Amino acid sequence: MSETTFTPGPDSLRAYRDALGCFGTGVTVVTTVTDRGPLAITANSFTSVSMDPPLLLWCPARQSKRHDPFVQAGHFSIHVMAEEQLDLAMHFARNGEDFSIVADQRTDHGIPVLPGTVARFDCRHHACHDGGDHSILVGHVEAVTARPGMGLIFKRGQYGGFLEK
Repeated sequence: MSETTFTPGPDSLRAYRDALGCFGTGVTVVTTVTDRGPLAITANSFTSVSMDPPLLLWCPARQSKRHDPFVQAGHFSIHVMAEEQLDLAMHFARNGEDFSIVADQRTDHGIPVLPGTVARFDCRHHACHDGGDHSILVGHVEAVTARPGMGLIFKRGQYGGFLEK
């Protein structure tokens, strides 16, 4: 197998995406509430920023119709999807306003809660930074809910999980 080196740009966008795809990421669904009602978006750009204070980030695409409501939201919840929740993650990737497939559960701030996830981070908006064609949203974690289980992973364009040993 040969190794290639390139400078990321318009002519190498596919190669750049393929290289980024070598890094497996967890799959999350972020929820908030807007004037129109509950809103969700599936995202894999999620990471811890700081333990003290407890900060994390995620990055919505600027071209997404859901971008602005999330940037303007005072609170949001990040759900780490369980290995068996691919259908739910894909549902919210396609339609962020259709919550008819989940029970209507909310946080104290009225943010929709998705059942069965392996972790949920309830956040208040801390900061928003320019991230090129994405925004970098930083949340201050106010509460965490977690349970044992395997998380859903996305790598090289495919979804899956870890093998148990």
